[in-house]
Amino acid sequence: MPAKYTLKIVTDFSSAHTLRDYPGACSRLHGHNWKVEAEVIATELNEIGMAIDFKEIKKSTREIAAKLDHYYLNDLEPFQEINPTAENIARYFYQELAKKINTNNIKVSCLTLWETERACVSYRED
Repeated sequence: MPAKYTLKIVTDFSSAHTLRDYPGACSRLHGHNWKVEAEVIATELNEIGMAIDFKEIKKSTREIAAKLDHYYLNDLEPFQEINPTAENIARYFYQELAKKINTNNIKVSCLTLWETERACVSYRED
């Protein structure tokens, strides 16, 4: 079995949303201070012994977060069409990050999105 290296970075953003068709308070406008954990798997190291620079993962993740930070998510693509639930936001983040950093050697393995200090969702594509 080939070696695997797991790298993880954490960043955050703030945004507001409403959950369409939700039978409770979350159907009203409210906001969160989201925490994003991006986990990346690599199978090889480069010539200086790194899989990928943490700075590259942070930069790419922060670029995605900046598109959501201090916005009303329901006004943004793809959340005009799909409900901006934690699950859908986690999938969006994962897929956008994969477009930016995936290579033959490096893959986003998991994206965990914390809605509160005590509630999170993890998304992965196996």
